Amino acid sequence: MILDKNSANKTAELLLQINAIKLNPENPFTWASGWKSPIYCDNRIILSYPAIRNFIREEMAKQVETLYGKPDIIAGVATGAIGIGVLVAEAMGLPFIYVRPEPKSHGRKNQIEGQFKSGQNVVVIEDLISTGKSSLNAVNALLDVGADIKGMLAIFTYGFDIAQQNFKNANVKLNTLSDYEHLINQASTTNYIKEELVQTLLQWREAPEQWNQ
Repeated sequence: MILDKNSANKTAELLLQINAIKLNPENPFTWASGWKSPIYCDNRIILSYPAIRNFIREEMAKQVETLYGKPDIIAGVATGAIGIGVLVAEAMGLPFIYVRPEPKSHGRKNQIEGQFKSGQNVVVIEDLISTGKSSLNAVNALLDVGADIKGMLAIFTYGFDIAQQNFKNANVKLNTLSDYEHLINQASTTNYIKEELVQTLLQWREAPEQWNQ
């Protein structure tokens, strides 16, 4: 769900500007899953641009409080959302923890890094939502240690039906700064992509696993 359409458009504009999101329907990318994709997203690039990371930090901090109230703690999903999660926690004056994909195989074998107490209210920060599997894995790890999950806020989502269903099934509230619709609209209105390629980009989102076979 998008809280602020103006913020969603601005976020999409900035992500395209710094090539955190690349659109190339004519020469598709190959994801780790094997899917061919006209889009590639790496929001960690935001951290290299002070003005843009400040915008993202302030927008996320504002939206966290508007959507979920002020939690006890901010949790980032490793590794992509550690940096932005720290920034959001700093902006809100809150403690920060992060969640690994799985427990370490050595030392204390932690999956959750940082100080946390059972019963604390947590908002989870994510950089990107595709199917939602890794994001919800982090949520489950937090639930296992007694966290009260208020919701998740991510920078961007592809808006796949499977992700929406996964979050619904898990009963986890998800909001994002921007999404695929706002991205395509921004790319089209700013002539980032040719108008005839817009339909190709929309078709990919409907059936990404079958696209360009």
